[in-house]
Amino acid sequence: MTSHSIAVIKGDGIGAAVIDAAWEVLQAVAKGSGFALHDTAFPWSCDHYLETGAMMPADGIDTLRRFDAILLGAVGWPAKVPDAVSLHGLLLPIRKAFDQYANVRPHRLLPGVQGPLRTDRFDILCVRENTEGEYAGAGGRIHVGTPHEVAVETGIFTRRGVERILRFAFTQARKRRGKLASVTKSNAQKHSMVFWDEITRQLAAEHPDVEVTSYHVDAMAARMVTAPESLDVVVASNLFGDILTDLGAAIQGGLGFAASANLNPERGAPSMFEPVHGSAPDIAPLGIANPIAAIWSGAMMLEHLGETAAAERVMAALAATTARGIGTIPGKDRTNAITAAVLSALS
Repeated sequence: MTSHSIAVIKGDGIGAAVIDAAWEVLQAVAKGSGFALHDTAFPWSCDHYLETGAMMPADGIDTLRRFDAILLGAVGWPAKVPDAVSLHGLLLPIRKAFDQYANVRPHRLLPGVQGPLRTDRFDILCVRENTEGEYAGAGGRIHVGTPHEVAVETGIFTRRGVERILRFAFTQARKRRGKLASVTKSNAQKHSMVFWDEITRQLAAEHPDVEVTSYHVDAMAARMVTAPESLDVVVASNLFGDILTDLGAAIQGGLGFAASANLNPERGAPSMFEPVHGSAPDIAPLGIANPIAAIWSGAMMLEHLGETAAAERVMAALAATTARGIGTIPGKDRTNAITAAVLSALS
């Protein structure tokens, strides 16, 4: 029997509830599909930071390296730990250490989900560069606390980094409808974004079967709202991709449906799968967190692990659940009720 070892980091707030729900579904589909999932839980979180002074131990990366994949809940509790500390102490180090340069976020309406647009034709795959760009962490501050204080944040765009995320996006477009939209802001950022556009044109010549269009990020934000049916695969830098995917999540019904994969496409290190909603400390004790995004992220993990049929079963169960109106309205159904409905649909 095939077996997969999974590192589970529930994180903060609703992270524990949604990951528990997702794991229950994943175990059920594994049992019915002839493979095994073995989990090892790590308590790395803001509470862990308050207890130890670190979001994860010094050997955390080495510890995670031996797993086949990582399943993450949600990280952050601003009232306890500043977001800059929690993000740079756990999530970003994992992405960078394991070269998870492709952040993939599917945006589509599940049956029965009413998004804010008057359309049900919404199916976009967003590919975000995940390890450099505007979130590279290059920069600093001087003369802190004085009238002459200066803060510098430098985006880092390497030919290797830009080319590989674009090649990944071209591959995804070939698997779907053969259309790729590349997003920059080259009319204002005349170095990094012009560089990105140039590489896009070079690679487009190598992929004549893919229809390529370049957009400025503001125009893309408008197009996602006014003409989403014209889009297929969207590729963007770290910052632009981060913003556009939250817009995509809103259009698909909210962050409760927003799944993601942080991929190392070459599989030289484990990839990480996570719902992209926050930790939502305000509702954490209420039992009403929507686990669909976490379950969907789990399905993406199964697909990455080669368990494609099981991933399709999970997605079919999610669709059957929302088609019944369960989990479609924030706060209406309890976490355990949504989970039970998905498990029932699986069987």
